Amino acid sequence: MAEGWLRTLAGDSFEVFSAGTDATKVRPEAIQVMSERGIDLGSHSSKTLQAFLGQPFDYVITVCDQANEACPNFPGAARRLHWSFPDPSSVSGDAQVRLQAFRESRDAIEARLREFLANPE
Repeated sequence: MAEGWLRTLAGDSFEVFSAGTDATKVRPEAIQVMSERGIDLGSHSSKTLQAFLGQPFDYVITVCDQANEACPNFPGAARRLHWSFPDPSSVSGDAQVRLQAFRESRDAIEARLREFLANPE
């Protein structure tokens, strides 16, 4: 979701990549809640951090504590930032409960990215 938001909010100001600690799939709940805000994640794919090791980055941003702990050092990164958001994929319950968790994460990520873009750390 963070990749979708940053691509949308920053336009061409940033070249955006995202990866996780494990290659899984883009969660259908993430696709659904982002589409509610006009952002299509349908073509996104799950990638692992290993795909980007050794590449220089201006920013490496982790958005969950597990990723922060598992994220390797990116020596070329000018800034390493961690924003701790609850992982909505770990929420159990019926479809509406899970969707609400994804909506809350979506909105929190959007707000934090808007702050970041207004004043990059």
